[in-house]
Amino acid sequence: MADYFSYQDSRLCVEQVPLADIAQQFGTPCYVYSHTALVDGYRQFESAFAERKHLICYAVKANPNLAILHQFAWLGAGFDVVSGGELQRVLAAGAGAGKVVFSGVGKTEAEMRLALDTKILCFNVESGVELLRLNKVAGSMGKIAPVSLRVNPDVDAMTHPYIATGLRQNKFGVAYTEALDLYRKAAELPHLRVAGIGCHIGSQLTETGPFVAAAEKIRALVEKLSAEGVILEHIDLGGGLGIRYHDETPPSTTDYIGALLTAMQSRSEKIIVEPGRALVGNAGVLLTRVEYLKHGEEKNFAIVDAAMNDLMRPSLYDAWHHIQPVLRRAMPMQQYEVVGPVCETGDFLGHARELAIVQGDLLAVMSAGAYGMSMSSNYNSRPRAAEVMVSGNVVQLIRERETVHQLFAGEKTFLL
Repeated sequence: MADYFSYQDSRLCVEQVPLADIAQQFGTPCYVYSHTALVDGYRQFESAFAERKHLICYAVKANPNLAILHQFAWLGAGFDVVSGGELQRVLAAGAGAGKVVFSGVGKTEAEMRLALDTKILCFNVESGVELLRLNKVAGSMGKIAPVSLRVNPDVDAMTHPYIATGLRQNKFGVAYTEALDLYRKAAELPHLRVAGIGCHIGSQLTETGPFVAAAEKIRALVEKLSAEGVILEHIDLGGGLGIRYHDETPPSTTDYIGALLTAMQSRSEKIIVEPGRALVGNAGVLLTRVEYLKHGEEKNFAIVDAAMNDLMRPSLYDAWHHIQPVLRRAMPMQQYEVVGPVCETGDFLGHARELAIVQGDLLAVMSAGAYGMSMSSNYNSRPRAAEVMVSGNVVQLIRERETVHQLFAGEKTFLL
């Protein structure tokens, strides 16, 4: 992160461009991404795999901007999607459907038809009833659907409960104990082709242990399938590698992939991984301006023009993001609650932050490239932020700021 966002003469810059210049040109709040960070992050994954057969499927939910998808497609990535809308975004970005895996527990018939029409790589099926529906839909279209069961290995990811997905009480995947029988059923269904197996145990994991435990359980299941004559093309080990927001010490990409490959060294199938946050999280910041400094009896408040609708993670997960002034000032620091204008007590970006700022200053909410813009909303009729990409000294607007008129353009008045 420090290589891509750094202070130059007391001014915080993204690559070679002062963030203050971006705020002046495009306004605030605004998401700003480093192109170099995106490319470097992807290439670290490629390098870690070395000669092993693999496919890196970027998790679109982390940040679905077309410019980001296009960049990853150009680098050779595949994509992990969880909706028909995400699939259409991938196609609109110029990527081929042949590298797309479709996950998610609630795929509709319409989404299945779209995916079959576009010839995706594989469906990650998450229940027995979904298996039956997919077989029926594929049959009605005269097609064969490639499938992989997302198996729930019942491994504790040791992460926030809202983003843990691999325990037996979670809604995701098929139970480990039921997987063999479901594979037997899938092999008998006439409009399905068994292509792989997958798992995904959670997000923002900061240790390799849970990844390895899940991979070893999946490997054992693959070996049982192989003994029954069910030959797989790929093993999808999901995503979830964490990043540093505050004081976390996640494993490096090399250590993470190395641990997975060690667990799978006895297998020759192609390995698929689905990184999202690890590729984009530290590649972006949310740029916001201080509207007011409000000094109270117990707390001081820095009221900024970004809010929980722009960055949901602090309010939803009590997540920490570093908040840095865009201009370093030679003045005493004070402790502030960094809050937005939304009419909710839970509307905050950071608690008890030591900042040397004055009204009108700019702040950068760091590590906001993942699950920032993708989870944003129009609560309080607030237009969503602009998005900007920077490469060296080149600045490109990659999403225009919404207007209030766009928010109600599709609405109609109703009179009796």
